[in-house]
Amino acid sequence: MADVSDDFSALMDHVDFPMWFVTTSNGHDRAGCMVGFTTQASISPPRFLVGLSRANHTTRVAAGATHVAVHLLRRDSLDLAHLFGEQTGDRTDKFAQCRWSPGPHGLPVLDDAAAWFVGRVVDRFDLGDHIGYLLDPVAVRLPTSPAAVVTYADVKDFDPGHDA
Repeated sequence: MADVSDDFSALMDHVDFPMWFVTTSNGHDRAGCMVGFTTQASISPPRFLVGLSRANHTTRVAAGATHVAVHLLRRDSLDLAHLFGEQTGDRTDKFAQCRWSPGPHGLPVLDDAAAWFVGRVVDRFDLGDHIGYLLDPVAVRLPTSPAAVVTYADVKDFDPGHDA
């Protein structure tokens, strides 16, 4: 089985998909992280699936949240990608180091995001080393202009704040 797992990981290294950045709040704490496992999960009704690592500070905060914000960053915002992809909220207040604003449902929204949406948590379920958050989009900010967004190729050499 290890060969299949290694081969599958090698195959995924050839796919350059957009990286998403999640922020959330449980009413007391804010958290945010880079997320590699996401997909649109339904057209009607619209649904989006986000996988949050069990080891991640954001997952612990999101456990008490009703909504999460999901952002796309422009490629020229790699400093923000480094902050949310390499630092852990266990030791770093990421929001003290970036521009953000209170968004729908009191969520922190990254001011420099190319686009974002807020989703109501419809369900949470086991995905192995990640917890799946099925989201119902309730607010969307579209890009103001076309822009290259941060992709896996941009972040694959990051040193994550936590192992998966």
